[in-house]
Amino acid sequence: MARLPRLTLAGYPHHVIQRGNNRQAIFADRPDHETMLALLTEQARRCSVAVHAYVLMGNHFHLLATPQSADGLPLMMQAVGRSYVRYFNNRHTRSGTLWEGRYRSTVLQPERYLLACMAYIDLNPVRHGLVTQAVDYPWSSHAHCLGLRSDRLITPHALFWALGNTPFAREVAYAALVQAGVSGLQQQALTDSALSGWALGEPAFVEDLQRRTERRVVKAKAGRPSAAPKISA
Repeated sequence: MARLPRLTLAGYPHHVIQRGNNRQAIFADRPDHETMLALLTEQARRCSVAVHAYVLMGNHFHLLATPQSADGLPLMMQAVGRSYVRYFNNRHTRSGTLWEGRYRSTVLQPERYLLACMAYIDLNPVRHGLVTQAVDYPWSSHAHCLGLRSDRLITPHALFWALGNTPFAREVAYAALVQAGVSGLQQQALTDSALSGWALGEPAFVEDLQRRTERRVVKAKAGRPSAAPKISA
């Protein structure tokens, strides 16, 4: 069976996961992390993609991003992926593929999942036991969201701005949100949706999304196919 094209829609936030081949390391040291961030910053601007959050882990990375056009995100990821592999192979005297196939991604309902996805991304190093607090991990957007540094890659989403009327109020509110954590159900939903490519949101959101694309946005129910696809939560 032919694989589905990625679900990519302009103006919607997308949760993106890119893994190393066979879970191998894709970042060995500071220069590797800095090179990836520079490539993402350059290509996000070139392809008109607003990146709201990121984390670079040892063998994978996450992005939360909103493209202004349907091809913006694929073009950005393609350019970043190719450039980084050339850099990494040359620097570390290796050859061959670096990525575990194509990147995984899906569309999120912003009102319900955007802030949760930001916290999920920021807490990834904590879940993996690399740090005890998200703020201690240097290769994520968390410090930027807390006002501790300025990150050229990040473009805050409107829902982040709505956390408070001043930078301090937004930073305090977001810190509290991350401190509260992400529930196990939300964490699983965010992971599964990105890896499967099925949209994540309430039924009304999914139904509206389906009207905007010919690509099926949720998994079909088991059984005999019907004349028209049914939408489930």
